[in-house]
Amino acid sequence: MNRALAPHRPQHQHQHRPPRPRRRLRRAAAAVVPVALTATALTAATAPAGAAERPRYPVGGVADGVANFFTSPDAVAGVNDWDCEPTAAHPNPVVLVHGTGVNLGANWVRMGPTLANEGHCVFAFNYGMGSPLNFGGRVGGLTGVAGSARTMSAFVDKVLARTGAKKVNVLGHSQGGMMPNHYIKRLGGAEKVDRLVALAPTNHGTTLSGLVNLGRALGVLGLVNGAFDHLNLQGLKDQEEGSDFQKALFADGDTVPGVRYTVIATRNDVVSTPYSQGFLKGDRVRNIVVQEQCPKDPVGHVGLFTDGPTTQNVVNALGADEPDFRPKCEDYGLPL
Repeated sequence: MNRALAPHRPQHQHQHRPPRPRRRLRRAAAAVVPVALTATALTAATAPAGAAERPRYPVGGVADGVANFFTSPDAVAGVNDWDCEPTAAHPNPVVLVHGTGVNLGANWVRMGPTLANEGHCVFAFNYGMGSPLNFGGRVGGLTGVAGSARTMSAFVDKVLARTGAKKVNVLGHSQGGMMPNHYIKRLGGAEKVDRLVALAPTNHGTTLSGLVNLGRALGVLGLVNGAFDHLNLQGLKDQEEGSDFQKALFADGDTVPGVRYTVIATRNDVVSTPYSQGFLKGDRVRNIVVQEQCPKDPVGHVGLFTDGPTTQNVVNALGADEPDFRPKCEDYGLPL
């Protein structure tokens, strides 16, 4: 077309076109980014130290505990993170002490990750596996309690050295709730333990639903204990009601000054019997019966390790420690 014949276009026509979509996006981003950065900075400033770095761990159940017994006896989610740094909210690392016949991987499949998710630094160890019946390092708590307490002492020292904490809190199940008393009373643990929470502990010994008394009455308890000695099962012998170990451990009282004690028991216990035998007497002791809080809870001695009300009581005892705490009555453990 001849340039002279082309239609006239005003020079200002292009100046009033609406902004292109890409320009709109760039302008919106320019406005949003400073706001997002400000929000991120405020969140980081107000979040607890170390909270942003901590992952959420999967909480296991009974099936996971059984699987871990065989495949993961030395490890469980959320436990033994040696880079964990205690916070102002939870300055004391938690040391978990498993019961007789199990290992840390099985016993703490629920409470280990639960406490880690609450913000605690959580650690656990295996002990008492010096018997030939330890099933390849899977069955613990078999050998003498005094020796197991020495294992605990060395482990606590390691935890304190790595975390820089001054004291630990302890959570134990069955023998794991009783054995720490020897550590506290006889091995200097009173200076290193702030709280001891014990699930169905074998404090003062157990009659094992009357079998110990029956064996004593029939004159065969000595034969049984002889077999225990032969197989290096002193830990079983030490937990009997009336044993020399129990008499010596509690001869000077149940507790020591400075430590807070919580005992959680179930009326349906057929292992640590009578269930009230595990209770402690002292100024800083709280004894809890699960069925007094949740009458319909059928949980037994073993089942406490995944019991809902018990787990809630543990979280409270190692956290806010409210004296009038009442758990939700749900998610009950096995009646075993």
